[in-house]
Amino acid sequence: MQHILIIVNDAPYGSEKLFNALRLAIQLNEQDYSPVKVSLFLLSDAVTAVLPKQKPVEGYNIQQMLEIVIAQKAQVKFCGSCMHARGLTDLKVIEGCEMATMDDLAQWVLVADKTITF
Repeated sequence: MQHILIIVNDAPYGSEKLFNALRLAIQLNEQDYSPVKVSLFLLSDAVTAVLPKQKPVEGYNIQQMLEIVIAQKAQVKFCGSCMHARGLTDLKVIEGCEMATMDDLAQWVLVADKTITF
């Protein structure tokens, strides 16, 4: 089984990078001929994606997409330092998303077969 790490740096809305990263994660998890383990790490402004109940203006909902990825058994972690820098550490996050450190990301990079950044 391949381990694919996806790292995202952009905000959930305003750019479609996180949207496309989640689309890819969902499709990777649905591949029957080559099972994969998908891990998603959110950095910089991408950490705001883990805040629940956002009201998107665009035609997609990042929370719903994150919930699909989590239901598919992918791990979703977000940078605690990035949350702290934005004053968001005391806020509730989407269930299944886990605060992490750069050490956690480094460990994922070392064990991943492929790393993709958005």
